[in-house]
Amino acid sequence: MPQHAPTARICRDCDGFAAVAITTGTRHADGSRATLRVACPTCKGTGHALPAALVRAGR
Repeated sequence: MPQHAPTARICRDCDGFAAVAITTGTRHADGSRATLRVACPTCKGTGHALPAALVRAGR
């Protein structure tokens, strides 16, 4: 039986996983790892893509 398509358009660049935590390899004084949070530049960290008609193009 086919699954229903989601109503919101998912970003094709990040597949809906808009933010990731990357470890830098260093540790804090308490032993936890230092991480950087990086958001998808296409969807600005929302995980959803705008329809083509709403994207502003040109000047």
